[in-house]
Amino acid sequence: MMGEGKASTLVLLLVVALSLVSFGFSIAAERRRSTGTIVTDMKNMTYCVYDSDVATGYGVGAFLFLFSSESLLMGVTKCMCFGRPLAPGGNRAWSIIYFSSSWLSFLIAEACIIGGAAKNAYHTKYRGALYAQNWSCESLRKGVFIAGAVFVVFTMVLNVYYYMYFNKASSQASRKNNRANSTVGMAGYP
Repeated sequence: MMGEGKASTLVLLLVVALSLVSFGFSIAAERRRSTGTIVTDMKNMTYCVYDSDVATGYGVGAFLFLFSSESLLMGVTKCMCFGRPLAPGGNRAWSIIYFSSSWLSFLIAEACIIGGAAKNAYHTKYRGALYAQNWSCESLRKGVFIAGAVFVVFTMVLNVYYYMYFNKASSQASRKNNRANSTVGMAGYP
């Protein structure tokens, strides 16, 4: 059982660990982005040939780990919408602020990561004939996975603060309920 106002250490560790793994996969995806080289075949046709598709796998892994982190936290806190109400006050206000900020940051991170993975996958599967003389092979823009990694860190920090304030507001509500239910009425008998 959790102590009064204390967040579960296991939940915090899992959220941080899953987010850090997602961050690592995002950095790895950035470093292993597909690059293309122009190749001319025997028929004098020019093609772009891309190297391995490892970055797409890293991007999908980053997406899944961050999604798992967010799902775990929202499951534990019941997405702040279900379950017993939080006590009014500053802790509830901060938990609402951190909740909405973490969701915004989460959506941006996931969009950057999955968008980068999809664009990277498209380039590695693409082969087309080129007839231009000065043409370069299109590749994923630098920094897409890095932007996702930065927002993964923002999401992690916001989630930790959200969980801490959520637990404070939740424990205040349970203490008020316990106090209200524990009063003994002193009424006279008719």
